[in-house]
Amino acid sequence: MTYIQRGTTEFKKVNIALFAGGFCTFAILWGTQPLLPDIAKEFQLTPAMASLSLTTTTITLAISLLLIGSLSDQYGRKNIMAISLIASSILAILTGFAPTFSLLILCRILQGITLAGLPAVAMAYLGEEIERKSLGLAMGLYISGNSVGGMAGRIINGFLTDYFNWHIALMGIGIVSLLATIIFWLFLPPSTHFIAHKLQLKHFATSLLGTFKTPGLPHLFLIGFLLQAGFVSLYNYIGFELIQPPYSLSQTLVGFIFIVYLVGTFSSTWMGMLADLHGKRKILLLALLILFIGVCITLQLNLWLKIIGIAIFTFGFFAAHSIASSWVGELGKEDRAQAAALYLFFYYLGGSVGGTTSGTFYHHFGWLGVVAIIAAFSVLSLFVTTRLRTMT
Repeated sequence: MTYIQRGTTEFKKVNIALFAGGFCTFAILWGTQPLLPDIAKEFQLTPAMASLSLTTTTITLAISLLLIGSLSDQYGRKNIMAISLIASSILAILTGFAPTFSLLILCRILQGITLAGLPAVAMAYLGEEIERKSLGLAMGLYISGNSVGGMAGRIINGFLTDYFNWHIALMGIGIVSLLATIIFWLFLPPSTHFIAHKLQLKHFATSLLGTFKTPGLPHLFLIGFLLQAGFVSLYNYIGFELIQPPYSLSQTLVGFIFIVYLVGTFSSTWMGMLADLHGKRKILLLALLILFIGVCITLQLNLWLKIIGIAIFTFGFFAAHSIASSWVGELGKEDRAQAAALYLFFYYLGGSVGGTTSGTFYHHFGWLGVVAIIAAFSVLSLFVTTRLRTMT
């Protein structure tokens, strides 16, 4: 059996399907992020407390990734991903009916469990089915779907919240996600290199522990943690910053700030290809440096310079995440699902920890506090990447 190569019909189908799946998953996952100011106002919460509507989802997602990646070893990659997308879309619609903050949190916790299916398995699927020299591009295209989903979900939610309310916004994302799920099912080719393994808890634990012994993977797990910690920190609180004076933007306009995700769609694909050509470590260092410069520019008071800084930060983030993801798929070898699950566990754990911690910094020090903690995450990521010298 041959691997799927760049330029073939199967390669295009894989990318369309996972683009649609990533769109669905991340539109739902980040759906409450632009709504945090409205949620805080309706339920009389601090910014850090309102962020729990996102943090609880990402932390349950992180934990669920560990088990669901191994479940796919038994029940198949495509089946698990499809069930995940359907359940998450239905829950997204139901979340819009939540009348209290407690029920909203409960729904978001359940979504964290169901959403785990696609990100836990997609990286393993690509690692198994795509030839090695095309893997960087394929992973970049998949992550571009993530960025478009995250962008579209935020823009749609901002628009619907302004014209209706945040309840209608969440229901609307659920309906759109159901349509994306249909595209996913129709286009994704069945696995040809997948070999089913019965789930055994002892083997599961051994595989997870064994993954940490693979040279380079613990470094990539830490990089994933730091990347998402910084990313969630910026996007959680930029809305609070922009709806206040001197900007006083509406929710619709704040939602359109997320259109800068388009640069992430480009950077994840382009920088992924550059990493295939010039080495992952070198391009990862470049991406992290770009990320650091971008977040520093957001300290400017001028709105357009602040947006440019956000765009540069987003460019660097998605490039770095794309490269780190493909590197995990390459190093994981026999335990790709477990390696991918652990990377994403630390990735979303970073978002949970960083997203709420930075809320405290924002409360006490304003936007400068958020930028300071993101800059610290970035510098530490650069240091860890230099330790990957022997892995290129």
